[in-house]
Amino acid sequence: MGPLAGIKVLDLSRILAGPWATQCLADFGATVWKVEKPGSGDDTRHWGPPWIPDGKGKATADSAYYASTNRGKHSLAIDFTKPAGQQLIRSLALRADVLIENFKVGTLAKYRLGYESLKGVNPRLVYCSISAFGQDGPAAAEPGYDAMIQAVSGLMSVTGVPDGEPGAGPVKVGVAVSDLITGLYAANAITAALLEREQSGRGEYIDLALLDTQVAALANQALNFLVSGESPRRRGTAHPNIVPYQAFPTKDSWLMLAVGNDRQFESFCEVARAAKLRKDARFRTNAGRVEHRAALVPALEKLCRRKTTRDWVELLTRANVPCGPINSLAETFAEPQVKHRKLRFELSHARGAQLPQVRNPVVFSRNTLDYSKAPPLLGAETESVLAAELGLSADEIMSLKGDGTIN
Repeated sequence: MGPLAGIKVLDLSRILAGPWATQCLADFGATVWKVEKPGSGDDTRHWGPPWIPDGKGKATADSAYYASTNRGKHSLAIDFTKPAGQQLIRSLALRADVLIENFKVGTLAKYRLGYESLKGVNPRLVYCSISAFGQDGPAAAEPGYDAMIQAVSGLMSVTGVPDGEPGAGPVKVGVAVSDLITGLYAANAITAALLEREQSGRGEYIDLALLDTQVAALANQALNFLVSGESPRRRGTAHPNIVPYQAFPTKDSWLMLAVGNDRQFESFCEVARAAKLRKDARFRTNAGRVEHRAALVPALEKLCRRKTTRDWVELLTRANVPCGPINSLAETFAEPQVKHRKLRFELSHARGAQLPQVRNPVVFSRNTLDYSKAPPLLGAETESVLAAELGLSADEIMSLKGDGTIN
């Protein structure tokens, strides 16, 4: 039983930010009712290839993308554009602790499913709205996806090869980081609201924007700008405030060197037999190394080319200097530490295959996380949940199926 066992979540979200939050809540033991559009479901079901295989290895109609963010949930195919579907959602909201949605601003209010309507049904409901730009402001009504948020937020201005170097230009982060961070903030805010509810007895409305989240997640880069007034620039793999803290070419590939303090720099110089660099007054402190980055980095590049990446990792690890290879995902999942931590596991999928998953990184000392349920087939639990939670009869369910409200 996870720490959120007994909490019921009505999930009206799609794509990634909302589903990432609700998968986290499901891992922690919450019951998640994922409401999907009859016939097609969450858009990400169709974002392939690759596709989830069946028991014979044949591709199914559901994507690996969908499977990455929807385990532990119960899929209900309900059309809430129909009056009967709206009533089903209101009835489920009465029994839920949390509702999360990421439709365009005002969409659910048109169907009397916005917060102002549902808090009258359930005053204890924690209602979380995720949107691109928030519920108010000049851009509130505009749609948005992760890639454009990475651009508008300024993230892409500090991500990529510096101007003047081969391949220069802004680069999108290789995963939808704005969505993922928003999902984590959503899960965090929801659990905080549930905790506060224990004292006040009242629900809460959470307004969470991808843009707000990504600007907040600029962290030191944002403060560097706000303090100095100077916009930071792209530095490739390098760090704006720490040197050396970047990838260096080696004899056979690449090494990520992450020297975080002066002692570690001295240790690197000893391992690299670079006494001249260690004694150079310009490089004795991190502030000096940042100031004289242009002189130090080329010297380190020459040093790093003398050995293979594996040789450097072995030598520097023994000297307690943080470093590592730049792995492919095949190499990542082959890492002994990744294997030891059991980050990869499998769930039995309804199509008959053992579906690989990546576990939630949280490890509790007393509570266990819930990995009992693979990502659901579209509408797989519609009838069972409506019967168990709302007490609908077989005839009532048949009538709802007949007019296309559910399937």
